[in-house]
Amino acid sequence: MALVPVTELLLKAEAGGYAVGAFNANNTEIVQAIAMAALQERSPVIMQASQGAISYAGLEYITGMVKLAADEYDVPIALHLDHGTDFDQVVKCIRSGFSSVMYDGSKHSLEENIAMTNKVLDIARPVGVSVEAELGKIGGTEDNVHVDAKDALYTDPEEARYFVEKTGVESLAVAIGTAHGQYKGEPKLDLQRLAKIKSLVNIPIVLHGSSGVPDDTIRSAIAGGVCKVNIDTNIREAFVWKMREVIAAKPDEIDPRKILGPARDAAVEVIRQKIRVFGSAGKA
Repeated sequence: MALVPVTELLLKAEAGGYAVGAFNANNTEIVQAIAMAALQERSPVIMQASQGAISYAGLEYITGMVKLAADEYDVPIALHLDHGTDFDQVVKCIRSGFSSVMYDGSKHSLEENIAMTNKVLDIARPVGVSVEAELGKIGGTEDNVHVDAKDALYTDPEEARYFVEKTGVESLAVAIGTAHGQYKGEPKLDLQRLAKIKSLVNIPIVLHGSSGVPDDTIRSAIAGGVCKVNIDTNIREAFVWKMREVIAAKPDEIDPRKILGPARDAAVEVIRQKIRVFGSAGKA
């Protein structure tokens, strides 16, 4: 089937009390792993590409691989730009066929973030492309986007209300205690802040930096209004650790398929487990 807008998936998730997983697609094997897991769990999924992934794999390759997966697998699949900080990059992704984009203006002032988000909305809405925005600064590193812990800021609920009112954006990524990358300790999410934000805005909420957050905490966040959960680090860990395991066991192996194939299978299992935690299994 054709790529679907993220908004379509999130509104169904909000009505059904579950969340849709947004999994970063960095190469062919991970695109395959996301699609295979989605099919096995009969779940909608969002394949997302960061600016770093696009720089690595190439925009045409990312778009082509995900479109092929959407055509081949009978489950709803969206293609989303993750943490787009450059307006030109957002435009290129829309032209390439992405069904959703995120404009991350969190480094700007509130008013500048609103202005740039509206600029993105002006070009995305006429062609049916979903738009996600971010308010607050989520710590850690997501490819070339880095926020020091000292600079991370929780989302202000009143600012969230004002931001949504002035933009009408379709989903909002909030900072409530998660971080990109590997955690050094167990993250503590501000679920009361999440509840306050959700009471003031009537759009789906997005949770970034969710790898390493305990399953029960993720479920509580979903119960509090989160409809999209981003996962990248856990997939990378499973993929690379399996590669290392295979190479250590067979140091003379030179067939990449025999190294990358098991890594892909390990990623499938991680993604399937996340889908079950999110409650989207059987919702395709």
